[in-house]
Amino acid sequence: MQVGNARYLKPQDLPEVLPVFPLTGVLLLPGAQLPLNIFEPRYLAMFDDALAGNRLIGMVQPSFDDSNHETASNPHQPLCQVGCVGRITSFAEMEDGRYLISLTGICRFRLLTEAHLVKGYRTFKTAPFATDLSQGEDDAQVDRDALLAAFRAYLEANKLEADWESVERASNRTLVNSMAMMSPYGPAEKQALLEAPDLKTRAETLIAITEIVLARDFGDIGHLLQ
Repeated sequence: MQVGNARYLKPQDLPEVLPVFPLTGVLLLPGAQLPLNIFEPRYLAMFDDALAGNRLIGMVQPSFDDSNHETASNPHQPLCQVGCVGRITSFAEMEDGRYLISLTGICRFRLLTEAHLVKGYRTFKTAPFATDLSQGEDDAQVDRDALLAAFRAYLEANKLEADWESVERASNRTLVNSMAMMSPYGPAEKQALLEAPDLKTRAETLIAITEIVLARDFGDIGHLLQ
C-alpha cells in the first residue's frame, strides 16, 4: 500500500501502538480519503503528535450499543474492536485553531489492549489486517451492475443526482469504498461495511443495506431496481 511518500507493505511497517480517534458513524477504508474537522484540545494534541511523528491515526467507532459516552473526565468508553489506520495526507490550520485534515486509509486493524493516555487521548496496541496492505484481486468479483442499480434506486427514491461520468470511470474498488463511506447509514451498518472480509462482500452488504432501507422507507421498490 502506497500512501503519499510512504509505503506500507507488511504489518511490521506499522507501529505496534496507535493513537485512536473515536468518532461515531464515521467510516475510513483502505485507499480512501476521509476529511476531518478537528477542534477538541486532546485531539488537536493527538494530531500535533502524529504530524511530528509517523502521521498515523487509528479511526474507530465508539461501541454503538453503549450509553456511557466518552468525555475528557471519563475517557474509557468501550470501542468497536475493528477500525482503520489512516495517514495524514493533507493539513490546514484555521485562524480559530481548528485543523482541517485529510486521512488516507492504509489498512484495518483489531484493537488488542489499551496502552496509555497521552495528553488526554487514548492509545492502543493493535493487530493490522495484513491482507489490506496488498491490493487484492477481488475487484472483478464485484457485481457492478447490481451495485449501480441499488445506487440509482436510492438516488431516484430520494430525488438526488450523481456525477455519472465520474461513477462510470471509477474502478470497482473506488466505487464500493466511496459509496460505503458516503452512505447515510447508521453506526452499525457502517461497522458491518468496515468488517466485511473482502470487496465483494462489502459490495453485497452495501446493496443489501440499501435495499432494506429503501423497502422500509418507500415500500415496494422492485421497479427502481430494474
